[in-house]
Amino acid sequence: MARAEKSGEKSPGEKSLLAVDVGNTHTRLGIFSAGKLVGTWELTTHERLTADEARMQLAQVAALMGESLPNEAILASVVPVLTDVWHRALGVSCPGRVYVVGPGLKTGVRMRYDDPSEVGADRMADVVAARADYGAPVVVVDLGTTTNFEVVDAEGAFAGGIIAPGVALGARSLAAAAARLPMVELRAPASVIGRNTRAAMQSGVVLGEVARIDGLLDAISGELGENAPVVVTGDGAEAMVALLRHEATVDDTLTLRGLREIWRLNARR
Repeated sequence: MARAEKSGEKSPGEKSLLAVDVGNTHTRLGIFSAGKLVGTWELTTHERLTADEARMQLAQVAALMGESLPNEAILASVVPVLTDVWHRALGVSCPGRVYVVGPGLKTGVRMRYDDPSEVGADRMADVVAARADYGAPVVVVDLGTTTNFEVVDAEGAFAGGIIAPGVALGARSLAAAAARLPMVELRAPASVIGRNTRAAMQSGVVLGEVARIDGLLDAISGELGENAPVVVTGDGAEAMVALLRHEATVDDTLTLRGLREIWRLNARR
């Protein structure tokens, strides 16, 4: 729960909150109490999950906590078939209101995106938390099924971003498309020039991703006209940051904290 203390305004009397971030690969849950993130859980995302199964997973989280779930919840989902599933499960498990990130919820962020409705809920949460905790300008790199770059300009507006295939997706696609290429462990090889097939693939997939991130960060700085702090979150963030040429901060709970901030802006007191 690193950096859980960076969660915006805090009030000892603030209601507790369950935040759920449904991604293509993982579903992450976080519980906030008095503005602080006090527990996190990570589940594998299954597209055939039913509302009853989701409710059972929530019951297991409550059992691990040794207490009931918070009354209110906020949901971000980038898997359309699971949005209603989790909404219904949360509606049963949390007796208060369930907020769903999307059109109609305030974010406090001015949008320069052509169509703001196209921005994924997780991307919006990243932007909200990054701006609140790191100021503006700031660039977020979120590693998952896709590698997302979110850019907040010097005026604090969401300037736009970049969406690219994630490192694991790249490795799977390479192995699936070429019959003689195996799946490889996603770690950096000892040298850029691979001396066997696995090392050559690791260089292309892992070090290629590092080079892409560094190169795109350079290009973003060029368009912004200044260097912005870089925040990296998501799968394997620490390992990736260790390989980058750019200085970056690892923030594992950024998305969940962004959800809490969106909830705070919209909750009825």
